[in-house]
Amino acid sequence: MMGSIMHCWKKCKLWLLLLVFSGSAMAASEGILIKSAELRMVDDVYYLHAQMLVTPNPTLEEALRKGVSLYFMTEFWLKRPRWYWLNEDVAHYTRVSRLSYNALLRQYVVSGVNIHARSTDKLDDALTALGEVNAVPIVTRNELNPHETYQARLSMRLDTTQLPKPLQINAIASGKWDLEATPMVWTFKP
Repeated sequence: MMGSIMHCWKKCKLWLLLLVFSGSAMAASEGILIKSAELRMVDDVYYLHAQMLVTPNPTLEEALRKGVSLYFMTEFWLKRPRWYWLNEDVAHYTRVSRLSYNALLRQYVVSGVNIHARSTDKLDDALTALGEVNAVPIVTRNELNPHETYQARLSMRLDTTQLPKPLQINAIASGKWDLEATPMVWTFKP
């Protein structure tokens, strides 16, 4: 009898562990993950290249399918640290992107300033296009001191202030509309 109880307990622990890990894996699969970011110099200009993985939760996907456009804000800062005062802003870049769904054409559309509008049949392809930052000019080589070390910071988030007013209230009241990347910070030496 004691052996069967122990055997049952081991099975219950295994199921409990699987339940806990599957729940944390599902929670980790929603959000924005910055996979890579770097500054590359071409013709004396540093360009920003980045790739972010955007994974909306079911609430956002449903709102998108019902015609609600989602606006995402991508921000990049380049700062020079100073020990005697606040850090100096060397460069700042902001991009607002819109992800929408056209029910008539059954296509997802990614558009915005400094983005070539793209439409696709699959949400995954639209999310990939949304997370790409390709060859955005940030700063020229002459504006940087080669003997200094700079701090670069990249972030991306869902801009809930662009949602329709009733959904803004819902976004404040619940966490279902929170979609933000942990900022990526790295040092940069020209």
